[in-house]
Amino acid sequence: MNNEKVEIPHQTNQTNHSANNKSQFNWVTERSNCSLPKVFHTLLQQVEEDVKTRNSLRPENSPYEFSIEENGTDFSVVLSAGGVRNSVVFALREHSILVRGGEGNQLFEITLDFTPHGECKLVVNNEPRDFWQVRRMALEGLMFHSN
Repeated sequence: MNNEKVEIPHQTNQTNHSANNKSQFNWVTERSNCSLPKVFHTLLQQVEEDVKTRNSLRPENSPYEFSIEENGTDFSVVLSAGGVRNSVVFALREHSILVRGGEGNQLFEITLDFTPHGECKLVVNNEPRDFWQVRRMALEGLMFHSN
């Protein structure tokens, strides 16, 4: 009899535990993390890792190299190959993050959406995107143009 009583509250506690997890979701902190400056910083860190990975995949004695140049509210991923230089620039602005080619042409604009599920999504052309998708959109042409 005691075992049955223990099992029923245990099942109820699991249900209450799930409900408590949802009610304990710290939306204020998560929403704060979904701000343009914080997302911009996260993008910078992730792009730095992308550049390290891409450089490690170059053939030996490659005539090209990728690097990052930071300039306040902008950072650039630079491809240097002999005398040729090309880049992609990420620029933090008041209401968005702009991604431009090295010639200054805008490739796309990133805005943010804090979803009803508590996720921070990057939005490009009215489509929600994950961080890796935005990085690919920005850098694939620069990093793999000749492939």
